[in-house]
Amino acid sequence: MATNIAELHNWPMPARHHWSRAQFERAIEAGLFEPDSALELIGGEITLKMSPQNSPHAAAIGAMQYALEDVFSDGYWVRVQLPLALTDDSEPEPDLAVVIGSWRDYTKSHPTGAALIVEISDTTLAIDRGAKASMYASAGAAEYWIVNLRDRVLEVHRQPSPMDDQPFGYHFLSVTRHTEAEGVASLSRPDAVILVADLLP
Repeated sequence: MATNIAELHNWPMPARHHWSRAQFERAIEAGLFEPDSALELIGGEITLKMSPQNSPHAAAIGAMQYALEDVFSDGYWVRVQLPLALTDDSEPEPDLAVVIGSWRDYTKSHPTGAALIVEISDTTLAIDRGAKASMYASAGAAEYWIVNLRDRVLEVHRQPSPMDDQPFGYHFLSVTRHTEAEGVASLSRPDAVILVADLLP
């Protein structure tokens, strides 16, 4: 069954445009997209961020923000759903990212990396474990956490490494799951343990 007008009429499919991060940012500055469009650039494709947040998802963002701001105080900025200029063709907006410095350091451009990247995951678990994890690893992210609301665990990804079978050619060698009875410390703050139970609404 045809899924679009091109298939219906047996027309050739138009080629997709591979967006660079610079093109994407210029389009935003030019007002090409609606201010509340909630778009991300992932591997050269402009994508609409997934379904609207439900209450547990929003609460988990708040819980993680509170926990991270308690651990990462001086010298760091905990960003909530703001862009990271990771690669030439990717500018995602993770749920949270801990970057070095303060907001004053990023008035001219977005951060190009983060000490810690966090996604809150329920309906997006497959994407967060797959394509997004691969993208973050390809950008050299040292640490990526997924708050898995479905299974009520924290998934900690570390050691980005080349992996040919992954969407962006990279993934994390170390992936551990931590239950509500456990605590986890970030690589950047190894002396500060965050209780997983405090991250789950």
